[in-house]
Amino acid sequence: MKIKNKVMVVTGGGNGIGRQLVLTLLARGAIVAAVDIDDTALQETRVLAGENQKNLSTYVVNITNREAVEALPGQIIAKHGAVDGIINNAGIIQPFVRLKDLGYDSVARVMDINFYGTLYMIKSFLPYLVQRPEAHIANVSSMGGFLPVPGQTIYGASKAAVKLLTEGLYSELLNTHVNVSVIFPGAIGTNIAVNSGVSISASDGSEHKKMKALPADQAAGIMIDGIEKNKYHILVGPDAKLMDFLSRMVPQWAAEFIYKQMSSLLPA
Repeated sequence: MKIKNKVMVVTGGGNGIGRQLVLTLLARGAIVAAVDIDDTALQETRVLAGENQKNLSTYVVNITNREAVEALPGQIIAKHGAVDGIINNAGIIQPFVRLKDLGYDSVARVMDINFYGTLYMIKSFLPYLVQRPEAHIANVSSMGGFLPVPGQTIYGASKAAVKLLTEGLYSELLNTHVNVSVIFPGAIGTNIAVNSGVSISASDGSEHKKMKALPADQAAGIMIDGIEKNKYHILVGPDAKLMDFLSRMVPQWAAEFIYKQMSSLLPA
């Protein structure tokens, strides 16, 4: 689906990849409704949009609040006249701890935002999207949705759930005008740990920074290119492409390789 002049909804539009998605969509001629829990962050996105902010509207919504999400389509359609696509980008990681040390409150928070927030958005907007001549739903999973990352087991489970949710939705909508994509970012240069309320120790952070991350603006461009081509799977970054291949060919080796790369982030 070509996004020029289309009304696109982006969750997590106040920070990181979400902000870059908003700015890139606007630069390519889309009309954007940016959704985030943080109004200050949304207003920063608005300022960064510059002259394109005339095509930007913002909505402060906690996507784990089903009633608030269900009210969104009506608000956006009242403002822009229609909705043509949604990009479910909002998500958080978990604290870098082993499953045995992860509290149930953290488990619930990750699942509520990453899975249920995405589900609420889909179910709320789908009745309107199926009425459009062409529409698109893109859900951001993760490389961690097909490859286990130590200390991110519940995060990975939530993103694996998003993957299967999206693929099932794709199959259900095959005979409609709604296209569906699942996005798998690798390492992206964003502040996701801070935005997730997760701290990384100084020593662990130095190791983490050794990982080569794709700039957020490049990642956003790849995602939008994939949406415009109606791709089923959108792999973002060379690491995501490589590990997708290896996890299918030699899954146990791939899991052990990632453990060696990431285990320094785990507490001793």
